[in-house]
Amino acid sequence: MQLDALITKALKFREERNWKQYHSARNIALSIVLESAELLEIFQWKTDEESKKLLSDPVQRENIADELSDILLYSILMANDLNIDIIKAADKKIDKNAAKYPVDKVKGRAVKYTEL
Repeated sequence: MQLDALITKALKFREERNWKQYHSARNIALSIVLESAELLEIFQWKTDEESKKLLSDPVQRENIADELSDILLYSILMANDLNIDIIKAADKKIDKNAAKYPVDKVKGRAVKYTEL
């Protein structure tokens, strides 16, 4: 499925249930944070190795996929409601990050741009 089709499906799903009335920018932003916390909870107290092993468990893999999907879908709805072209915004953000994090200065290093 292409992103445009997913956006259309998400909007239709919400419209059929008359849920847009509950989807203020504030409420969706809160939902994104809550879903992110649910994703994080799956990995809580796990080592990096244990975290990798979660993906071989079909139930855990589906739980991770569900939480990532919730985050994506809320982001799509929020972008739509705020009239933000999420594809253009993401493309622009990658360009901004490329300028902040030049390959020759950061390749293989996990540093914040303020430390460069």
